[in-house]
Amino acid sequence: MTVALMWEARAVPGRAAELLAWTEERARELTERPLRRETFRAPQDRVLVVTWWDAPYDADLPELPEPGDDLVARPVHRWRFESLGSV
Repeated sequence: MTVALMWEARAVPGRAAELLAWTEERARELTERPLRRETFRAPQDRVLVVTWWDAPYDADLPELPEPGDDLVARPVHRWRFESLGSV
């Protein structure tokens, strides 16, 4: 089964580039490597990281740490979901 995790972080206005660099560095440090990883810089100073894992839905998977208060205006959110296939 492939499980996807998505982290979303919002930077303090004007600091999205710094948050993106921080996120990329942390993602490279994951001790277990995902099947695939994509990082997006989204509007309103947001960064999204999506990782795909070959694991059961309830598996313990590596977490990205939360950035410090100087970079984030709200906590990082995580969603776990599984593919239902194409419809």
